Amino acid sequence: MEFYWGVVQSAFQFEMGDPYRKNIDTRSDWWHWVRDPYNIKNELVSGDLPEEGINNYDLYEIDHRLAKDLGLNAYQLTIEWSRIFPCPTFSVDVKVERDGYGLIKRIKIKKENLEELDQLANHREVEHYLNVLRNLKKLGFTTFVTLNHQTNPIWIHDPIAVRANFQKARARGWVDEKTIVEFVKYVAYVAWKFDQYVDYWATFDEPMVTVELGYLAPYVGWPPGILNPSAAKRAIINQIVAHARAYDAIKEYSSKPVGIILNIIPAYPFDPNDPKHVKAAENYDLFHNRLFLEAVNRGNVDLEVTGEYTKIPHLKRNDWIGNNYYTREVVKHIEPKYEELPLVTFVGVEGYGYSGNPNSISPDNNPTSDFGWEVFPQGLYDSTLEAAEYKKDIFITENGIADSKDILRPRYIVDHVREVKRLIENGIKVGGYFHWALTDNYEWAMGFKIRFGLYEVDLITKERIPRRRSVETYKMIVAEGIE
Repeated sequence: MEFYWGVVQSAFQFEMGDPYRKNIDTRSDWWHWVRDPYNIKNELVSGDLPEEGINNYDLYEIDHRLAKDLGLNAYQLTIEWSRIFPCPTFSVDVKVERDGYGLIKRIKIKKENLEELDQLANHREVEHYLNVLRNLKKLGFTTFVTLNHQTNPIWIHDPIAVRANFQKARARGWVDEKTIVEFVKYVAYVAWKFDQYVDYWATFDEPMVTVELGYLAPYVGWPPGILNPSAAKRAIINQIVAHARAYDAIKEYSSKPVGIILNIIPAYPFDPNDPKHVKAAENYDLFHNRLFLEAVNRGNVDLEVTGEYTKIPHLKRNDWIGNNYYTREVVKHIEPKYEELPLVTFVGVEGYGYSGNPNSISPDNNPTSDFGWEVFPQGLYDSTLEAAEYKKDIFITENGIADSKDILRPRYIVDHVREVKRLIENGIKVGGYFHWALTDNYEWAMGFKIRFGLYEVDLITKERIPRRRSVETYKMIVAEGIE
């Protein structure tokens, strides 16, 4: 199989920024979240707004050409649910069947349902994404398309209303089972409309981020910003079911591989000689990594999030695994934090992994990024080795570093690609490496101050300015190949 060298973008983080504000998507949960006065006042979000962004919506041909000039042969992007269906699709009635556990086992979407959805879809946006995909195919790219990358339509998830009154909020996102049905309608419609231009489908990007940051870490600026372990548990199960039913829906209209993209994070015990710390690392792995890996690849579902699996074959639906890797976690034991989530007996140790200080050195003498994330290339090897247990095609679907001055990035790319090469040499079939990102982007609650791009973007002129050392490094690696 050809090795895929690529770059990644998500819709919300890259699309907006045209000078006439004609391509703003006001219908997503994140659009409302980042401009909420409470969030801005309490510094949960930066105050930067996505409509000041890099304008990939208008400038996608320029970005595609930059990727082509790097020698890349693959491109990963997201289709935005709220652009395709800015208004509710509840009126389209589909048949839902359940299993003995009450979980949705089948969603029957007929041709007439798709025609009804076509009446509700925003055809300007449908044509836009078709044009983007046509241009990628014209340039010879293999296309990877993700259907949900953290954002949801405001009619599915209203995070401000959820935070104000969880019980009475009408649109509670992945906590509510109706989201599964509406998501699968959207997925079926997109597969029906777009399949001829798509080579690989992905249902979700990093579904555990939605759970961990949205419902267990209200201080990090992720919607809906509440502490609700019961909601977290429901969001886990609902997203697992949604992946399986979306897989089935895509397969009705496509023969292409359907996968899921996870941020598989290796966890290491703070003291490997302390059994409690070792157990904490094991529980972190079970919670953050294995809940989805086991369910979608083996049909082993941890319904109560205790580490005990129930075999549910109709949830075993997956063709490939995407691994988004940035850094590791080093964890230590804590007493069980939530009655509803008994696996959560861990906490990250300050200074390591995602818990470092920006532009400093970790306790293990590794550099940290502008974000404070520790540079730890071995973690890419270890996390991908974990994915390989499931005998699916594997791609490194995100890897990169926040480094506005381009000091660490060239070495970061070299060292992480070296780990990919080591995996392949040791018999692990890794099919591709995608760098996050081609250009700078809107980095969620952090706004524009975090810069991941191979190309810097002037937010006034929208000019793409190469960070030359990184651009030349990645281009050289691609030219030389992985073998």
